Amino acid sequence: MKRRLLGILLIVLAVVGFSALPAGIERSETFIANALTGRAANPTNFNVWATWVWQDRGIQNLLLEPLWCVEYATGKIINALASGDPVYSKDLTEVTFKLRKGVYWSDGVPFTADDVIYTVEVVKNTPGMNYYDQMQQVVQMTKIDDYTVKFKLKEPNGRFHTYWLDRWGALRPLPKHVFEKVKNPLTFNFYPPVGTGPYVLKDVDPGGYWTLWERRSDWNRTPTGMLFGMPQPKYVLFIASGTAEQQIISMVQHELDAADLTIEAMKVVLSRDSFSRAWRKEFPWTVNIDPAITGLGFNTMVAPFNNKDVRWALTLAIDIVEYAINAFDGAVTLSPIHLPLTKAYYDWYYLRMDSWLRNFELDLGGGKKFKPYDPNAGLRLAEYAKKRGYKIPEDNAEIRRIFGPGWWKYAPDIAEQLLTKNGFKRDKNGKWLLPDGKPWKITIITNTNPAHPSYRNAFAASQAWKKFGIDVTVMTTDALATLGQKGQFEVTTDWPAAEPWGGHPDLFRVLEPFLSDYKANIGENAPWGNYMRWSNEKMDDVIRKLRVTPWNDSTNLINIGIEGLKLLVSEMPGIPTFNYPGVIVWNEYYWTNFPGAENMYAQPYHHWPNFKYMLPYLKPTGRK
Repeated sequence: MKRRLLGILLIVLAVVGFSALPAGIERSETFIANALTGRAANPTNFNVWATWVWQDRGIQNLLLEPLWCVEYATGKIINALASGDPVYSKDLTEVTFKLRKGVYWSDGVPFTADDVIYTVEVVKNTPGMNYYDQMQQVVQMTKIDDYTVKFKLKEPNGRFHTYWLDRWGALRPLPKHVFEKVKNPLTFNFYPPVGTGPYVLKDVDPGGYWTLWERRSDWNRTPTGMLFGMPQPKYVLFIASGTAEQQIISMVQHELDAADLTIEAMKVVLSRDSFSRAWRKEFPWTVNIDPAITGLGFNTMVAPFNNKDVRWALTLAIDIVEYAINAFDGAVTLSPIHLPLTKAYYDWYYLRMDSWLRNFELDLGGGKKFKPYDPNAGLRLAEYAKKRGYKIPEDNAEIRRIFGPGWWKYAPDIAEQLLTKNGFKRDKNGKWLLPDGKPWKITIITNTNPAHPSYRNAFAASQAWKKFGIDVTVMTTDALATLGQKGQFEVTTDWPAAEPWGGHPDLFRVLEPFLSDYKANIGENAPWGNYMRWSNEKMDDVIRKLRVTPWNDSTNLINIGIEGLKLLVSEMPGIPTFNYPGVIVWNEYYWTNFPGAENMYAQPYHHWPNFKYMLPYLKPTGRK
């Protein structure tokens, strides 16, 4: 590890960082962040309704406001352009949206119900627009008044409003007064853009390397201003800041205020610059509230992964502490269930499932049972960190929140019993053979980014299963998603379950992809969240119950969600390993009061739509 860090440092010394700002822009008034998705291919296209346009260079996070936004740091839903929760009829075939009064588009036109209705009309009547399929559910819209819209739906759907719920992507209201003058909304670039958010476009690099935004003079006529106050930076600059090495030198020279880095690059920055900090000031540094669970997924249409015993054997062949060390030097939060253990989901689900997990048993055959859950896995991971010299809390409850409560036991002997029970055996060299006597070979597919959790899960799993006696190959590919959709894989490190909302206990988003109606054959496109192609009649019942459970009925939503999670654990179509470990670094030379682990007033990422809600809380240092 030390050699790797030294290598990065040597490269840094040879790299020239960027330092120039557009003329007339004061650095002390500007927040500069790396553009997560890099250089914009079409820098003057801001039409996020018509096609896939990268939204993280300020479109979703500064320019536009949604009706609702998930704040996963607090486990709450923010009413943005909406003034309150949606109101559904008892049969869930009608829903009413009430809108916030006093909001204006950045060109001075009031935001009203007309914008919402026109958004649906344009999207519904224009094939190719985002949310085209979903808006076909609308059979009638009624404008009750300027700030109230009622929708009549083709069939009951208590989740219709979630299409408008921003969680990195949503159907955000578009400006009617702009789009009604456009002949073809699909080819319209929406440039210069207008929005209901607190910033307007100031300038954009024709080459796509940077996008500059300026705070609206009437910021108080936006949901951000009304709810949180004035965003502190006058300007926000998103820049494609190059390689990890270039970002390191930019951070050290105070030319970046926020950046997504590799964990190795983060360590270099923290060691070289006293003004820089990570989300957590101490080990494990990484963001553990990201609402995504990482891990492995089995193609259950391919033998032997169609066998639950095999899937569980591969789970028990993993020493999760060793696995986490190999993947992220232990800087992760373990999760034994198919949810990220953010504070909200830890409270809503894990605490309610702890007793069940401790008593859950596997059937080994011959009347033998085995309890696979290790409630102290998180403590063991913390002990590793402590031996490395990192400062670790003394309180076990706090340790479990940081490193995870528990995971599955490392039990290669039990894994062996599960396999031999199903006809597997070892050769004279200890290598596993399939029931037909052929050598057992597994190929894991993953993406090509060495910093990504998907990539690191793949190689950690490969090491674990090789140690167990299986011949494992990792195939890196830019077509990870496509191969997953088509079922052209054995094991994938795309997520083992779809991401939950993050700020609401409803697990419909997680569980619905497992509905038998959606099950795809190999060669057909499977829904994201179930590339494993697993289904179960009991899970179908769970999903149907969720469909008709009101959004605000938290008690029943959680109880039904637990039923679904228990099925996923029992069947293990995919192995959850740890929360998405976000590596975010902030520089406090110009700005302070970031939402770190000790101050979680908002989610921490500048590329998420919630970024605009963080900006009012930042404090300028006054440094020039």
